[in-house]
Amino acid sequence: MQNPHAVCDGGDLDCGSGLLLIIKKAIDPLEGGQILEVRSREKTVAEDLPAWCRMVKHQFLGSEPGENTTRYFIAKGSAQVELEQDLQAAKGYQWSVRVQGERDLSAKIHSRNHTFIAGQPADFSPKVNVPSAIDYLLGSLASCLTVGFKAQASRRNIEIDQLELSLKGGLESVLYHLELEQEGSPRISRITGTFYVSSPESEEALEELWQNTLNRSPIYQTLKQAVSIEIKLAIVF
Repeated sequence: MQNPHAVCDGGDLDCGSGLLLIIKKAIDPLEGGQILEVRSREKTVAEDLPAWCRMVKHQFLGSEPGENTTRYFIAKGSAQVELEQDLQAAKGYQWSVRVQGERDLSAKIHSRNHTFIAGQPADFSPKVNVPSAIDYLLGSLASCLTVGFKAQASRRNIEIDQLELSLKGGLESVLYHLELEQEGSPRISRITGTFYVSSPESEEALEELWQNTLNRSPIYQTLKQAVSIEIKLAIVF
């Protein structure tokens, strides 16, 4: 049993999605040799955290498994990568994709270690071979909010049973997009939806979590500058 000098909770985050920055911020004020307790529910941390400690010259002291959360203990090393350098690197990070046109009306998208196919800018058939660009845009917004909500709930130890987000969006002028009219705008005019949450937590806590998710969502905050977005929070007990 370790006696930590500080504690941080990473919830369900893994080492590649923000946990290390949380750890670095918590361990930076400690003196060399002092102990940080890291709480996590993510299984991959058991393998990734000791490797990270070796890389940055901290001492991994071991772990204590619990029913839902595992406690990991780190002794701060005397030599470490500076927190400020890592924070500046995170601030300046840029995502990049490479897109190749295919023979049909589709494109192959390469993003880091993933490759996926996108269809036409807008496709109105009930069934398509590949998602359209608008499908991806709505899916990007929905996934950003859903996963963002789960990540924030995890960091606050707020229990979530189920989540579901349903979105709809339409073009201001479909006919202009199809070149059947010469005036109009092909912009998405409005996005509406409902975010369903099932949780034993109070409505006040879930409302606050939802608002914070909207405030910190990269996709929502970008799109709302150009599109009217109305998403209703529905708490289901």
